[in-house]
Amino acid sequence: MQRLELLGFLILVVVTLVFAFNHPRSALDRVLDRGELVVAMRVGPTTYFSGPEGVTGFEYELAQAFAEHLGVRLRVVVPDRFEQILPLVARGGVDVAAAGITVTESRQETVRFGPAYQQVTEQLVYRMGSETRPRSLADLNGQRLSVLPGSTHAARLAQLQVEYPQLSWQESSHGDVKAILREVWQGEVELAVADSAELASLQRFFPELRAAFDISEPRDLAWAFPKGGDESLYREALVFFEQVEASGWLAQLQERHFGHVEVLDYVGTVTFVQQVDERLPTYLELFKEAAGIHGMDWRLLAAISYQESHWNPRAVSPTGVRGMMMLTQNTAGQLGVSNRSDPRESVMGGAEYFKHMHSRIPERIPEPDRSWMALAAYNVGLGHLEDARRITEGQGKNPDRWMDVMEHLPLLAQERWHQHTRFGYARGWEPVIYVQNIRSYYDLLVWMTDDTGGRPRPMPAIEPLRVLPLGL
Repeated sequence: MQRLELLGFLILVVVTLVFAFNHPRSALDRVLDRGELVVAMRVGPTTYFSGPEGVTGFEYELAQAFAEHLGVRLRVVVPDRFEQILPLVARGGVDVAAAGITVTESRQETVRFGPAYQQVTEQLVYRMGSETRPRSLADLNGQRLSVLPGSTHAARLAQLQVEYPQLSWQESSHGDVKAILREVWQGEVELAVADSAELASLQRFFPELRAAFDISEPRDLAWAFPKGGDESLYREALVFFEQVEASGWLAQLQERHFGHVEVLDYVGTVTFVQQVDERLPTYLELFKEAAGIHGMDWRLLAAISYQESHWNPRAVSPTGVRGMMMLTQNTAGQLGVSNRSDPRESVMGGAEYFKHMHSRIPERIPEPDRSWMALAAYNVGLGHLEDARRITEGQGKNPDRWMDVMEHLPLLAQERWHQHTRFGYARGWEPVIYVQNIRSYYDLLVWMTDDTGGRPRPMPAIEPLRVLPLGL
């Protein structure tokens, strides 16, 4: 009897091993088994970078959400060079690449692309005022043109070279677009090629950069998966993208990262950068002290103050608000501010007032939307903000989402809307501009005061990749 039981057990083991050998674990099962999703990314303002609250970026947050959807951790791998990303995917070195990758026919031969989530256009970039703006590709004779190695930009230029034989370019030794565009801004090269989304994001930091013209039609961006018979992880990604698009979360994420990048014009950006050098040092320690007392990022406080007064303690508006934080007489009295023109009293009072507004925004609203709504309340008043949130909800949108509330705030200036509200008329477009400007000033301060240049601090290198175990 024992021999029969032993024989049966051995047969079961053999059958199990044969089944396992002939039915290997799927890509999705492997991710679930190890409890982590391994994603290849590249550093950049539209993808993955170090922000004031830690690692962030559109691609990073999207990948983090996919990992949470799967119930696993996210681990990010950053190859040394962009052109290493797709080969890494193709050989199964990572589960997926989320790096602002353009979908092309040639790339589809080696990897499988997920759903498109954004469109970009390849643009020729120059520095305004450098007298090098080309009007067409025929004007590029002798000008130094730089592109990211392994990108679609180089492939596109190779296609165009058939029609324009004089066209030449160099593949930059830098691994990211920001470094290439900085070279154009500094005059080290005359021209570069970049995606429209990347240029729009980086123009805030290099305001003289301009697009001379497009060199391609709009193209889709998508995640890249290994190509083969196993579609399990890819199909789960299809489900994920369908869900985040239907819920509006994807649109919210896009607004959060890109909705404010084109708010400032050239003059506004240049003026701000100039004032960072000339005026900010005088009040820097004051902003840091006040922010520390009230538990906020000093750069956000400084951005609010710049929007209010351009860091001018003697600023006065036609309506009587004054000082660094443009406090009203009533608000100043409530805060114990006796002299609104005194920089210290004004900044301390303004920081306290913002935190008071922030505390009155429902805690269920996640950051950064809660802070954006607190800023709107700082500008237009909490009552008017609540009126706009009620209108937003009545129109079937989400009153806890800044993207939706921002859309409905201007309605407070229309009689057919404000006559049914509790607090009545308000110039509702003003808090929208106010918040979007502060978001842009804040972004500029973050990048200008971060000694890493936005690059996440890596762990010790594991050749040939830098592996960053995030979210563990």
